[in-house]
Amino acid sequence: MTSPRFSDDPAAPVQAIFDTFQRRVDDGHTPASAFVLFSAEGIELEGGFGQLQLGGSAPQGRTAFRIASCTKSFTCATLLLLRDRGLLDLDTPITAFVPEFTPNTPPSDPVTPTVRMLMTMSAGLPTDDPWGDRQEAMTRAELGALLRAGVPTVSIPGTAFEYSNLGYALLGQVIASVTQRPYIEVVTEELLRPLRLDSTGFRAQDAGSELALGYRRSGDRWVELPFSDPGVFSPMGGLFSTPHDLARWAGWLASAFSPAGAQDGPLSPASRREMQQIHRSIAADPDAPETSHGEQGYGLGLFVERDPVWGTQAYHSGGYPGFSTHMRWSHEAQIGVVGFENATYSGAKVPVAEALDLAVRHLGRRVVGAAPWPETVALREAAESLVVAWDDSVADRIFADNVAPDIPYDERVATIASAIESVGGLEPEHTRDASEARGDSPAHLVWHIPGRNGRLRCEIRLTPTTPAAIQTFIVTAV
Repeated sequence: MTSPRFSDDPAAPVQAIFDTFQRRVDDGHTPASAFVLFSAEGIELEGGFGQLQLGGSAPQGRTAFRIASCTKSFTCATLLLLRDRGLLDLDTPITAFVPEFTPNTPPSDPVTPTVRMLMTMSAGLPTDDPWGDRQEAMTRAELGALLRAGVPTVSIPGTAFEYSNLGYALLGQVIASVTQRPYIEVVTEELLRPLRLDSTGFRAQDAGSELALGYRRSGDRWVELPFSDPGVFSPMGGLFSTPHDLARWAGWLASAFSPAGAQDGPLSPASRREMQQIHRSIAADPDAPETSHGEQGYGLGLFVERDPVWGTQAYHSGGYPGFSTHMRWSHEAQIGVVGFENATYSGAKVPVAEALDLAVRHLGRRVVGAAPWPETVALREAAESLVVAWDDSVADRIFADNVAPDIPYDERVATIASAIESVGGLEPEHTRDASEARGDSPAHLVWHIPGRNGRLRCEIRLTPTTPAAIQTFIVTAV
């Protein structure tokens, strides 16, 4: 275990994070549970509980697990590497690389899925969990026979999200076709070795000496499951990795959004950010116990969630016979968690999401939004002075030419006076908390001015000009 470096008083939330993963073992979800909490500075916290093999010790940072569908992010990163080198057009139909592929689309609308559609889970192929998780060792000849027999589609390619492991098996064939090298060799030489993910690989022996065994629950006992061999479905879920290695991978992807600068590596920060954008939205589940107020979708090998309060998170789960893995990180808070369990589809997403929520909310990693420009800060000061004591000359100096025609000054003065009255007047000497101001871009700020019975919410948005001016000025009582 390492000590958190980012909180003055971390004891309670840190213990809560440990308890979150310990309960997974205590409640019988899995024989073992392991996690790493990481930030831009590296590993902040880690722990392991239970038995990596029945009767054995607890897992730790160098214990290897199957990471299953977390592999998809490695597959997409490799495809983007090829794209960036000018070797691959993502909008090429998949049949250019896998000619046997024959989707059963309507004769009146015979759309052939492209590489990009497969990467974004919008190729129209039906969801194939858990079938796909048992196909890893399939040979190229067997894949060809499956494809020639025809592949059903459930939507017109390019129109809807549908999670497909078969689609990622096809993407592995794209990589092999473009490079004229085996998929596993390309990923290993282009990503794993340059990033020094030395305990990550497609075979158990590649993952180091300490290996977690996988189990499924049968009544009151755990039944050990064998490992599948690499094959044409490896691009959708074949990797083994350790908590330390997967945290390094996730941290490298997350660093593309770091204000201090992205970590070096084989894929550019721009392409890493591209992976973590919503390319295909996902409709909310009407039967879900809680409906998110944000936005959810699939990027390139990663899911993306945008929450109006807590910002954007990128993540992916991995479920395989005997294993469950989840990796998740916050763009704004610059912190993430990877978690591992050695039980079939046990749901490692649950403790990882809970741990990241604890970290963001309680361990000093508040989501702060976009850092404002210096001129935004200066214009905020001037705008606040108008709230306290309106001055037409100041307004003329800081406002864009749309402000007065939109709402004349006398109406704005009356609206502000009414808002001040509704909060019982302003505190005569209020202390401004600069960190309280938030914005969705450097040209936007929202802040509050305390009143005796409430507070004023103030908002400005600047023009896209040099010098900048205020185009939006809103003051309301809260």
